[in-house]
Amino acid sequence: MEKLKEMRSSRKSFLLAALGAFAAVFSGGIGRAWGKGHGSEKAGRHKPGSHLWGMVIDLDTCTGCGACVLACSAENNQVLGSPAEAAMNRVIRWLKILPSQEGEYPLVKQRLLPMTCLHCEHPPCTKVCPVNATYRNEEGIVGQVYPRCIGCRYCLNACPYTIKFYNWKEPVWPAGMEGSFNPDVSVRPIGVTEKCLFCHHRLQRAREEAAAQGRPLQAGDYQPACAEVCPAKAITFGDLNDPDSAVSVLARDIRAFHLLEELGTEPKVTYLKERS
Repeated sequence: MEKLKEMRSSRKSFLLAALGAFAAVFSGGIGRAWGKGHGSEKAGRHKPGSHLWGMVIDLDTCTGCGACVLACSAENNQVLGSPAEAAMNRVIRWLKILPSQEGEYPLVKQRLLPMTCLHCEHPPCTKVCPVNATYRNEEGIVGQVYPRCIGCRYCLNACPYTIKFYNWKEPVWPAGMEGSFNPDVSVRPIGVTEKCLFCHHRLQRAREEAAAQGRPLQAGDYQPACAEVCPAKAITFGDLNDPDSAVSVLARDIRAFHLLEELGTEPKVTYLKERS
């Protein structure tokens, strides 16, 4: 009897210790939020000289023109889609502009939110993929390996931002459009998941050009298509590991916020609130 009590006591102590350790890790992970300044917290997470790519979108500057959507579509060989598919919201677009309305008539305010993959520091999608087709690389980009994807769609369900898309049918373009494809980006087949990659092919090209010139990669060498084409310059892209870069300074702005920040995913796409 005494031995049984001792076993129960030791088991209870073990469970309490395990739960305490889990709670400490869990609360620490959830409690870290970028909204109070990225620079100081992120500086020690990566090796000196490495990059951590991120984006800031200023909602006060964005006009909702859609140029970023078109640039993303053309750059990454996305299917055009039909008017019927567009009406049912079934056209794949890695970057979308989500409209929202606040208030009641006559005090109505319209907000347009450019939405792309947020390239989380702790992406839920990578944790559920059974074949490691989606992953987070050392520079913070959440990538996709299309030939490895088995189409299970676990990552779609795990993403709280719903910015991953599944190809339900073989992509088809009008005759003659094949000549306009970007040769640096693969055409995704039926049955795989796809999403924004921060135009990773541009990073590879910029890195190769810098190496050919015998110099390190510099700020401005690498820009995604959406940031490059924005006529209002509402999208700023760069290295979050550099505290003096434009993207780092804006990410620490008082207007900065993140979508669903309470989830602890730590997105690397930051939004700036409209000025009052």
